[in-house]
Amino acid sequence: MFASETPSESKEHSSISESVPHDSAGFEPCRKCLAKTVHSATPGRLLQARELASNQTQTHPKSQSSPVQSSASHLLKKAFVTGVPSLERTELEAACEGFINVIGTLPECTLYKGTLSSGVEIAVLSTSVNSAQQWSARSEEQFSNKTSVLSRVNHKNFMNLIGYCACEEPFTRMMVFEYAPCGSLFEHLHIREAEHLDWKTRLRIIMGVAYCLEHMSQLDPPPLLPTNLSSSSIYLTEDNAAKIADIEFWKDDINKQDDQESVVYKFGILVLEVISGRRPFSEDDRLLVLWASSYLDGKRPLSAMADRTLVRSSSAAPEKDVAALCDVVRQCVRRPEAGKRAISMGEVARLVRGIAGFSPEQAAPREKPLWWAELEIASSETA
Repeated sequence: MFASETPSESKEHSSISESVPHDSAGFEPCRKCLAKTVHSATPGRLLQARELASNQTQTHPKSQSSPVQSSASHLLKKAFVTGVPSLERTELEAACEGFINVIGTLPECTLYKGTLSSGVEIAVLSTSVNSAQQWSARSEEQFSNKTSVLSRVNHKNFMNLIGYCACEEPFTRMMVFEYAPCGSLFEHLHIREAEHLDWKTRLRIIMGVAYCLEHMSQLDPPPLLPTNLSSSSIYLTEDNAAKIADIEFWKDDINKQDDQESVVYKFGILVLEVISGRRPFSEDDRLLVLWASSYLDGKRPLSAMADRTLVRSSSAAPEKDVAALCDVVRQCVRRPEAGKRAISMGEVARLVRGIAGFSPEQAAPREKPLWWAELEIASSETA
């Protein structure tokens, strides 16, 4: 359990499996995907801290900058110019203030928030193993595979891996990710204290996720698809753009990924969650896809399934948008007819774009002037 979980969230953290009645009339979700879907309904809050750090860059005379600070501020430049770099522990220790800023814990790992001297924020995931004797050859292979695979994604709507650290003294295995400061999509949809998301923002989030999944499905060889896609694994930037996180620890078998059909199914569930504002699973309604079946098969009006917070606000979801997105959901979660292939993520992304209207650039986070300045400096140094 994460330290920030509430008792109710902890209860929902377990895997969910529920059979679908064979005599279900009308709409019927794909049983194969339904059985494989695991929804982690707890927000986890791994990649956000309640106290948002100031993004103002503190300027210091060049002569007063320590070698560690100068090196740490150069991390992202190296990452995007020369690929994912191997980093020194001292660099990350300085960025994370001596590893005291813990924002998430699990039995096998700890997540720290760090800030480079340039003001750029990072998330550092570290194994809890502190000696080489406890670190097996298999663990090393999995760590290497995980960093190698994640380094291939490189998408603006993904929580990109920007570095790793492998030191023997003191023993260290870390992965360094981008940081999204505004919490998970789950929190914004289901936690009352979180910022409300209007309809346009929700469409942009869905669109960003679709573009990222399309990109991941086209990577070759082989396609790389997230194993834990849910509202809890999607984090928001300061301008509420989506970033898919895949920070599950490297002990997971990298070869046991979801196939594209399962990811498309989970995306359909995610769209239902965004439209309705309901959790993927609840004690009252059970699985969200089963609750929604009476709307999707036409027994109840689609307009009635929209999130009540949208209905009460000035950003109500247009009925045409809800109807069009529900048509996408049907194609995502229904079992394909005999002899026909399942819809691909690329086809899903094109359908969603026809509804939301956001280009890949519009769905991506808006870049800060500081970020572009760092890239420009790094590019000129490389040249």
